[in-house]
Amino acid sequence: MGEFNEFAEALLDQISVEIDEEKHIEELSEKIKEDSEFPRQFIELEDYSRSIFTDISNKVTKFTGFSIKQDLKVEFPELKEFKLLKGKKVFATKESRDFVDKLFTAVADLDTKHISELIQKDTKKFLVYSTYAKSYISKISTTYGDYLDSCVYLNKFILSNYPKIILYKQGQPYESRKKQVESGYKGALKMTMVEEIVHSTQDNLQEENKNAATNVNSINEELARIILDLKDTSANNLYEYLQLQTVPDNFPIAKRANLFFMLNPDNFVVNVLGPDVMTYSHVEIDPKISEIIPELSDIYQRWLHPIQTHHAMFSTMEGIAEFAVQNILKDDIDFQNYLTTFMNTDFSSYKVRKNMGKDLTELVYNRFGKDAFRFLIEKPPGTRELKEPDRYLKRDLSTGSEHM
Repeated sequence: MGEFNEFAEALLDQISVEIDEEKHIEELSEKIKEDSEFPRQFIELEDYSRSIFTDISNKVTKFTGFSIKQDLKVEFPELKEFKLLKGKKVFATKESRDFVDKLFTAVADLDTKHISELIQKDTKKFLVYSTYAKSYISKISTTYGDYLDSCVYLNKFILSNYPKIILYKQGQPYESRKKQVESGYKGALKMTMVEEIVHSTQDNLQEENKNAATNVNSINEELARIILDLKDTSANNLYEYLQLQTVPDNFPIAKRANLFFMLNPDNFVVNVLGPDVMTYSHVEIDPKISEIIPELSDIYQRWLHPIQTHHAMFSTMEGIAEFAVQNILKDDIDFQNYLTTFMNTDFSSYKVRKNMGKDLTELVYNRFGKDAFRFLIEKPPGTRELKEPDRYLKRDLSTGSEHM
């Protein structure tokens, strides 16, 4: 179990900054409770969120033209439950679903022994899905909410503590500062509610994104199996050719893991060829690498379409949501106070931030009004159209055909 323990400890070490931040938030929250001068009455997450739900839903409907699902609900998971929710947002293959759920549970519990056992049980799945555990959980303290399966989830751990911490750090006099902080807090909740309710209207994009991501993960599982099954001579030759970090001979899985993380197309293709790979139709492979792993060229080629679809769907979903926030809340004083108090910026600076999905949405909206949202969801753009929005406007959007 020695090498597997090393992997487990390394994974937890990679999210140590997030874990330390969570501990810091808990410690500050305890200090706040002990401060007799800190305001006892502070706006409550659940009560306020539920009070604005109908109003925000109506505003989203008015702006986008989409009706809100009758069964849409709001929940407030605690920290561990929110981490497990993020695990559900990993669109694993059917065979890997249970493994991913167990991995996120073990990581949420900081359970090195359980993580190690999972790695030993299925190293292939660990190589593919550990990167999600690291990247998703390392963003928990900056994530206000999420959407999945007709439910808006609000991060109770962060949203219940963060505004109090902001006021506490501003210092005395608390009462004179409380009004603006609470206003900013309301703005944060309004923003999050708009974003996630908009996401609830994007069923077609959500489904295409899920299918594409699942396909990408299936291909990555295939690559992991090939690399783990390489003969030692081939693995050593490839390792030397790629000039990867030296590992002791008694850590054979580590060598294969380094090969996988290097050759994983999400890393190798994007980092070697650059972000423009999202518009490529073909990937050329180093002949020396192809000689050792003949299947690699086909794997990279099959990976291109689903990764480009995933990139386009995700960018479009986020872009529509951000555009909706900017327009629905542009005159909202609470949102402006959120930008000032929580984000240290202002609406003018916020609005000009570059975002391919938002920029395309704005362009289509300026041409077609609220019909833009229907077009973008029913006839989603490709990656080249995100990069060159005029291409999307050349489509016959009634049929989805594109004029090159």
